[in-house]
Amino acid sequence: MTKIKHLLYFLLLFGSVLPTLAASPQEAVDAFAKTDRIPAGSCAVIVSDLKSGDIIASLNADKPLIPASIMKSISIASLSDVADQMATWDTPVVIEGKVDNDGVLHGNLIIEAMGDPSINNSSWPKSEDFVAEIVQALKSAGIKSITGKIIIDESYFAGPAIPASWATADLAHSYGTGSHAFNFRNNASGKRAEKNPAGIFGGALRTALTSAGITIGNQSVREGHRSTLFTHKSAELRDIMRSCMNRSDNLFAETFLRRFGKERGGDGSTDDAAGREMEYWKRRGAPMEGVSIIDGSGLSRSNRVTARFMEEVLRQKEKDVEYVSYFPLAGQEGTLRSFLAGSELDSYIAMKTGSMNGIQCYAGYKLDDDFAPTHVVIIMVNNFTCPAPIYANKSKKCS
Repeated sequence: MTKIKHLLYFLLLFGSVLPTLAASPQEAVDAFAKTDRIPAGSCAVIVSDLKSGDIIASLNADKPLIPASIMKSISIASLSDVADQMATWDTPVVIEGKVDNDGVLHGNLIIEAMGDPSINNSSWPKSEDFVAEIVQALKSAGIKSITGKIIIDESYFAGPAIPASWATADLAHSYGTGSHAFNFRNNASGKRAEKNPAGIFGGALRTALTSAGITIGNQSVREGHRSTLFTHKSAELRDIMRSCMNRSDNLFAETFLRRFGKERGGDGSTDDAAGREMEYWKRRGAPMEGVSIIDGSGLSRSNRVTARFMEEVLRQKEKDVEYVSYFPLAGQEGTLRSFLAGSELDSYIAMKTGSMNGIQCYAGYKLDDDFAPTHVVIIMVNNFTCPAPIYANKSKKCS
């Protein structure tokens, strides 16, 4: 089956239309929009041919809609443009003060938080145990006692950890925990969000130090000479990005946006970073009319993007092999493991999904046999009330 037939089959499947391969892509999109499960005026589609540059099918391409988690593909596109994807996320651990011959640090232990979202993250097995690293580094330095305090410097990111536009009902859940300069253990306890990950880390570190025979005096000590004890290094940024896209991790995505803001000279607050991201894509020629970027993960229902904007960003990133590889493969990976599995499109579609109450969105690429992108595919549906997914069998009627 040719590339365009693969793509057409995909469109027909989404429209719950009989897969008549003689139909054109635009006819498939038009049929999709007329099905009883698609709310009129709240659906947008773009399919573009990357080789020719042509838009081969579209519907409401310039209508601003809520993107949900396909917003993550924008956050990663932005950061991957301005940061080395093979770099690590570094967190320096600093001793402040002098260490005497008895192994007493007359000063403080300082963790310079830089936003790494993967520290002791249970979803991220490549992360070293940061607590154990600190204990071992202190022991190796011969430090047996600290007269001062454990200080976690979170000044790297300005502003609140949680965007003001997030729904209150989401904040108690692990997916609504927000992004801090210091993140620890997913910023969650099970499925419950933890609002003070630095405090939880501090308690865990004190317990581990006590068990190792290292005492903390917790005295107020004047600032002294600073030296780096060691620097905790995350996995490479590209691995963290790939994990984010496969698991649709809000914490990772929010931190990507805030780091993007820092890379562009901002203060690391979500608001500042979102504004800088808007300006960045405007300067790159993306169509910004109707686009409003509020957060990095898509959890905010105040985000608005158009299918045309999404298509342009993915088009500009088509040559970035790493970026394209972050999108889960249909039938194989992450949130798409069961999607299109066993169909003609198994492994030929790489997409980010976005789902919230009343919202289903998809953004990604059609691939060839060498996993190179041939088409960009964007499908966005808002005000969706049918209990079955938009790609479900046509016989499943909406109420």
